[in-house]
Order: sequence, then structure tokens, then C-alpha cells
Amino acid sequence: MKPLSSRSRRIILVILGLLLLAGFARVVARSGPLAPVQVTVASVGTAQLKPALYGTGTVEARRAYVIGPTAPGRVAKVLVDVGDHVKAGQLLAEMDPVDLNDKIASLDASIARAGSAITAAQAQQQDARAREQLANLNEKRYVDLGAKNFVSQSAVEAKQQERIAAQAAATAAGANLASAQQDRTRLLAERDALVRQRDNIRLVAPVDGIITARDAEPGTTLVAGQSLIKLIDPASLWVNTHFDQSHSAGLAVGLPARITLRSRPNQPLPGKVARVEWLSDSVTEERVAQIAFDQMPAGVSVGELAEVTVDLSHVQTGLTVPNAAIRNQQGENGVWLLQDGKLHFQPVKLGPASLDGNVEITAGLKDGDKVVVYSERTLTAGTRVAVVDKLPEAGK
Repeated sequence: MKPLSSRSRRIILVILGLLLLAGFARVVARSGPLAPVQVTVASVGTAQLKPALYGTGTVEARRAYVIGPTAPGRVAKVLVDVGDHVKAGQLLAEMDPVDLNDKIASLDASIARAGSAITAAQAQQQDARAREQLANLNEKRYVDLGAKNFVSQSAVEAKQQERIAAQAAATAAGANLASAQQDRTRLLAERDALVRQRDNIRLVAPVDGIITARDAEPGTTLVAGQSLIKLIDPASLWVNTHFDQSHSAGLAVGLPARITLRSRPNQPLPGKVARVEWLSDSVTEERVAQIAFDQMPAGVSVGELAEVTVDLSHVQTGLTVPNAAIRNQQGENGVWLLQDGKLHFQPVKLGPASLDGNVEITAGLKDGDKVVVYSERTLTAGTRVAVVDKLPEAGK
């Protein structure tokens, strides 16, 4: 076989180099940074939409009570424990009365003494009034006798002085009686205050409920207002739920809801929106609402996680796209619209969303438009794309 000339070898090497370069360029164009971004698309179409909201929350008690002393003291006894069902007015715990009973007994004695003082003052008043009446009669008689010159003028003036003294004595007796009565009233008020204070050391249940916490034991010293027992009304349980603000339009009191407790994932419970809070969470961008149970389930626990679905309105028809197609560019909602193989960002106005992953488009698109749903990488205007049925899984 005749060996190849040097020129032939150079030609062959050049051809091989060009083939390698072409292969490398093909690989770069298909899988390198210059390759088109693989995307999946969906067509804008008219479909039925059932608007609904999805949120998560926790079971809480609408009416919860913190029971404790109104004055500093030491716990004498606690009669209930966590989980106990109690009735309204039932004695739950009692504080040490210290010297309240002794003070009440002392006031009882003072009240009795005040009663005796009132009796004595009443007797003195009766005596003073009798003396006043007698002095009035004597004065009148002596005035008549003096007018007939049977007695001297000095005698008449003496009887007038006796009448004035008797009147003063009657007035003083009346004042003494009023003072004794006021003293007794004051003592009775002090006693009532001590009795109420003693009653306050008896901690009773304000409503029928369940004990959820026992924060102190007998012998513990508590300050005024410190918690001793916590109580909830089990009939007031609801779900404190958080919804995404961007999809919370239409949330209102009275809307039907479905509550799925973490402990019962396959048993959704009917409920309704009981209250929508005026204050939203600006950090998490969530709207807060309370969802009440139509019928209180047995065995539900406070603090249990729950998923809530709220039906906003009846089924409606409109242009829809997958919710995953919605993007936000510089604070504006829109989609990546694919026209003639080229991308551009199309702002849109969103309507209600359904829980099957679709959202209504009220403006910005028309029936039949192609929008990008998922992409391999972040898209920009002018990015070359390749439409595929399914994106390759990461790592494969």
C-alpha cells in the first residue's frame, strides 16, 4: 500500500478537526449555556372555575379564661387538675385567708358595739325631747303668769333659758344618734368589703369548661393577677387560619368551609367563616380569619394543626391558565407569552383561583395564546426556548 503524502495527511487532519469542531459546536448548542431553554407550555382556554381559598391554621378557643387571685397571697388548696370538666360556679381553688376571718370577727364585735351606742343615743334623744317638751310647757306657762304679773320677769327669762338649753340638748342627742348610725354604716361597709375579699380568695369557674393548665400548687405565693388555673369553653373552639393575601379577595363572614384536622386527614369537617380579621400579617403577607365548626367534633385538641378550604362562590366560566404560569416582574403579575417562537412578558389581571391549579385571567390574554408553565432556568425577553412535553428530572 502506497503511503499517504504529507499533504494528504494534512488534509485528513483538517477534515477531522473540522468534524470535531462541528461536533463540539453541536454539543454546545444542544446542552451548553448557549442551548435553548427547555420549557413546557399551555394554551389559554375557556373553562369552568370554582373559586376557593386554601389556608392552614391551628385550633384555638375563642373564649379562654385565666383565673387567679385579685390580691397577693398564698395558695391554700387546688381542687381540680388539667383535663377536668367543671361547671359554672364550681370551686376550683382557694387562697389562704390569713387574718381575714379575724378581721371580720373584730368588725362583728364593733358593729354590735355600734348597735348598743345607737340604742343609748336613741334613749338619750327620747329623754332630751321629753325635757324639751316640758321646757316648752313651762316657758309658755311662765310667760302667761308674767303677763299677769304673778311672777317676776327674771323667772320668765329663766324658763326661756331652760327651753333653749333643752332644745340644744335634743339637737345634740340627735347628732349623737346620727353619728352612731353612721359609725355602724361604716363598720358594715368595711365588713362587706372584707367578706367580698374573702369570697375573692375562693376561685370559682365562670363558665362550664375544661381545665387546660394548673400553674401553681398549694403553698405557692402568687401576686395579684397571676395565673393559677386556665380554663377554656370547649364549645367556642375554632380554627385560626392564615390565607395568602394575593388570593384572599372575596373572603367574607358566612362562607362555607371544609376543615381537615391533622389527626383526621380523611375526614373533612364542615364549617363556616366566623370572623375575618381587620389586621393582616405584613411580614408573612397573610390574611387571618377564624373558621368555626358547624358541629364540634369529639376529641379535638387545642393547638392541633388544620387545613382549611373556603368556597368563595358558585362555579363560573372564564379564560384560565395554570397558576404555575403566573410570574411577577417588578411588582407586576404576568405570563411569558410564546408567539412565533419568541418570548415576551405579558402583564395580566388575575381573577379568582381554584384549588385544581388554575387561575382566571380577566385581561391581558386571549383564547388560544401559548404561555410558559415551567422552564429549566429563569427566563428573560429574547431567551431561546425549546418546547418539550416534560422537563427532565434534576440529576438525570
